[in-house]
Amino acid sequence: MPDNGWPADRIDTENAHSARIYDYILGGKDYYPADKEAGDAMSREWPALPVHMRANRDFMNRAVRWLAEEAGMRQFLDVGTGIPTSPNLHEIAQAVAPESRVVYVDNDPIVLTLSQGLLASAPEGRTAYIEADFRDPAAILDAPELRETLDLNRPVALTVIAIVHFMLDADDAVGVVRRLLEPLPSGSYLAMSIGTAEFAPEEVGRVAREYAARNMPMRLRTLDEAHEFFTGLDLVEPGIVQVHKWHPDGSGEQGIRDEDIAMYGAVARKP
Repeated sequence: MPDNGWPADRIDTENAHSARIYDYILGGKDYYPADKEAGDAMSREWPALPVHMRANRDFMNRAVRWLAEEAGMRQFLDVGTGIPTSPNLHEIAQAVAPESRVVYVDNDPIVLTLSQGLLASAPEGRTAYIEADFRDPAAILDAPELRETLDLNRPVALTVIAIVHFMLDADDAVGVVRRLLEPLPSGSYLAMSIGTAEFAPEEVGRVAREYAARNMPMRLRTLDEAHEFFTGLDLVEPGIVQVHKWHPDGSGEQGIRDEDIAMYGAVARKP
């Protein structure tokens, strides 16, 4: 890979990383040989993995567009951003409302070094980047970048996409999401995608073992467990469904089988 000026002392190039595996499988360029090896091994175990990952990305795009167009959201907090892949969240939101403001959060140094693409806001809006860990909501909520970009007296859309399946029970992912939602006012929204093995347990189980073998253990959840994240919130129709079934727009859902998707998706409003 070309030298992009990344802080080499902080980026582990010898071991695969979940965000870089995702980037590789989606056809990106910001990965290393270990990520390619891992992605190829996982795709051999479950050939539908690229379909699944693309469907998750498409869900994020549709959910953000819905939040901007239908719910009128103009402020977004995206936790677990991952490697920038166009269109980024702010590009989708600002295409609807150029004045939209977006704060991105991730703890991977490679995302920080590539964050220039995340900060190219429309002149009317604003974007910011916080280097913080999902498991430390206080570090996110107390960050000056958040307070300078978002007005917490006005509704905020919190997006947590394809991250909680890397949070084990000890990490208390449900509690973390609730703490992130706590200071957000009534009328705010939560959009999530949540990994599951309920539709292809054997295949997804093999992929999970490949992740675990590379020191990335996974916690896949049932539908009932997914509901725990939305306790006290008002789910937007159709509720919690596989990501390709949430407000399909006909652009990429045709021919996708349920057993090819291992992610639930939902959007809910805070009363």
